[in-house]
Amino acid sequence: MIPEDDSPAPQGNSAYRQLLDEIREGRLMPGDRLRETELATRLGVSRTPIREAIRQLETDGLVAHVPRIGASVRQLDYAEVMELYEMRAVLEGTAARLAARAASEVEMQELIVLNDQLAEAGNSPEAARLNRIFHATLLDAAKNRFLSRSMLSLQKALLILGPSQLSNTARSAEAVEEHRRIMVALAARDGAAAEVEMRAHIEAAQRMRIRSLRERDRGLDDS
Repeated sequence: MIPEDDSPAPQGNSAYRQLLDEIREGRLMPGDRLRETELATRLGVSRTPIREAIRQLETDGLVAHVPRIGASVRQLDYAEVMELYEMRAVLEGTAARLAARAASEVEMQELIVLNDQLAEAGNSPEAARLNRIFHATLLDAAKNRFLSRSMLSLQKALLILGPSQLSNTARSAEAVEEHRRIMVALAARDGAAAEVEMRAHIEAAQRMRIRSLRERDRGLDDS
């Protein structure tokens, strides 16, 4: 018997990517309900591809079925947020260490260009996209397929946290400088230093995220 193909159909895949983008950009927030009829109307497709997209998001761990409510974007508790950033520091720290050994000069130059563009973007929406490309380029430069697969799974989980913190002007400038310190270590082919700088970069993002979550929770308590 031929096993059933669980990959989404083209329309389902398109809907899946659109919903992923909405979660990434904060248009779908943790706790938001995913109503099939409403989403089908908004995305201009039938309910079947929407159902396939929701199923895939559930497989990714981004959507959960809440009793008496239905499918909703998952909400992470404090411990889960901490665990995500701890794993990100481990994986991206390792990527930086490996990239110090394996990155080509072309990849090094591309990282410099991307970080310069990030500095110019400031706190605009473009900054988040450039930051994702910077980290993806560094991960590619590590040249480890198993590490890349692990990071892909983690990156999807991180989407639940919502929009990038680079909309904060101060954080955007700090991130650019942290990237530069990572690249100094990469240029020196100093794997240990590259890992230390990357871990410091992720931990700075973690502290900022924790502050924003606490501010959000205080706002909910005051409402």
